Amino acid sequence: MRILYGVVGEGMGHAIRSKVVIDRLFAQGHNVEIMASSRAADFLATRFPEVHRIHGFHMIYAENRVRKGPTLWSNVRDGLVAMPRQIRSYFELVDDFAPEFVISDFESWVYFYAKSHGLPVISIDNAQVLNRTKHAAQLLKGIRLQYEATRLFVKSKLPFCEHYFITSFFSPPVRYRRTTLVPPILRPEVIGLPAVRGDHLLVYQTAEDHRALASVLAGCGLECRIYGLRRGLTEEQVEGNLRYRPFDERAFIEDLASARAVISGGSFTVMSECVYLRKPLLSVPVGGQVEQVVNARYLQELGYGRVADHIDEAVLRDFLAAVPACEERLASYEQAGNTLLFDALDAELSRCTNGRACGATTDV
Repeated sequence: MRILYGVVGEGMGHAIRSKVVIDRLFAQGHNVEIMASSRAADFLATRFPEVHRIHGFHMIYAENRVRKGPTLWSNVRDGLVAMPRQIRSYFELVDDFAPEFVISDFESWVYFYAKSHGLPVISIDNAQVLNRTKHAAQLLKGIRLQYEATRLFVKSKLPFCEHYFITSFFSPPVRYRRTTLVPPILRPEVIGLPAVRGDHLLVYQTAEDHRALASVLAGCGLECRIYGLRRGLTEEQVEGNLRYRPFDERAFIEDLASARAVISGGSFTVMSECVYLRKPLLSVPVGGQVEQVVNARYLQELGYGRVADHIDEAVLRDFLAAVPACEERLASYEQAGNTLLFDALDAELSRCTNGRACGATTDV
């Protein structure tokens, strides 16, 4: 089958997850072309031959918060410049590839392509957990208005898909039909790596100007292996107990698997890998990112880690004291790798290939 696969470029988790699924599709004999934006396009282009770069939504951060005004202006400005190129990409796909099926990881352009050409489209991502599942009032305390606004945005992004596969390490009740919760999609490198209990903290922070974090870590007394705070590094920089490391996928995974605990933002991919490897996590979601807050609150509710809106000496001290209790709760976590998603995806492709009941007309 000829499959068009779209990957949103904001956050590397979408690209990492999509690579696993695309590898599986190629292994099953499908012909896949990829449309992706920003860092996702960079990542996937080094791994697959057919990656079409498109303009996608992006965010601008300062001090670990989304800056809404600059983000809006940048996306409007860049979108107007990119529009002619997007249209040309569409025509190229129609002429040269003629897809039969579309999969979107929260990417709108391939979704619009599917709808305008009468093609079946399915969604594989984690963001739909905000819209297509129910959450307790206590979990949404203090963020209800932001949650509802974000939920409506997520709902409008990819409505009326044939099916929605939502990756999640927690299991809230599903509110709509054509929705399946599956465990997080993990890289084979993570699945195959044994976890050991080391003595260092792994710190992953992509907001480069989150300067306050470094001073707190310097006083914790533990070795901290830090990724993301200084981008563009070509070699490790050591300052006392702080080791700023250039990003290398294999080194990062090994540092994760051997960490005592992890400090990160609200990245769903890092959070999922911590849970799978049974690593306690202190999550500091990016301000203004409701999805990250919801994920982190579930992490704390399950006892797998802690959530905070900032890090200071007291927050870090309390988290380190809670690590043994988190380890105890994580010890019982199990998941069936990527098998559930792969089996369900195969069934959905087969169903639509055979023309049975494709063409969603409602969102329930």
